[in-house]
Amino acid sequence: MNAPAPHSRHRPRLIAAALIAGATAMLVLSFASVPLYRAFCAATGFGGTPKIDAAAAPTDPGERVLTVRFDANVARDLPWRFEPEVAKISLRTGETKTVYYKVANLSDRETSGQAAYNVAPGQAGAFFVKVACFCFEEKRLGPHGAEEWPVVFYLDPALEREEGMRGVREITLSYTFFATKDPAPSKTSETASEKPKG
Repeated sequence: MNAPAPHSRHRPRLIAAALIAGATAMLVLSFASVPLYRAFCAATGFGGTPKIDAAAAPTDPGERVLTVRFDANVARDLPWRFEPEVAKISLRTGETKTVYYKVANLSDRETSGQAAYNVAPGQAGAFFVKVACFCFEEKRLGPHGAEEWPVVFYLDPALEREEGMRGVREITLSYTFFATKDPAPSKTSETASEKPKG
């Protein structure tokens, strides 16, 4: 009777190690997929997600003037009132605008939320560029607290050369605030995100 070859005795161990490594890799990817997808959408404007750019708007404004509408929503489990100060504005492509949203905590306890955002129509997301926004971080409000938070944005003049944007006259920026489980310490009233006085 022949003894089994040395490599065949180690084969079950190699298979088990490969399966464990594969399962671990899939688990890591499942946790990383959401932030990676968000980063991809923010960089490309995919799926109506506005692009994020801390740089200033283009120095040469475009020719087209479009209307931007503002939509504000709050999930049922977050006791906030959330609304834009203005329902819509008109702006030229390349022109930077700042719009404020009013938010109030209607409860007797501190609560926190994170805003999800989108742009409609979807093809406009690649040209809607946010310079600064309350939606970039988790926000926290004390009991019955109220604040005003800005979003600074512009429409990339490159949209004027895009065939799919030719018939678009109006863009809607939509936010929905969702409750976060454990509020992390975050700057609120003492940050630059507050509306300047005067």
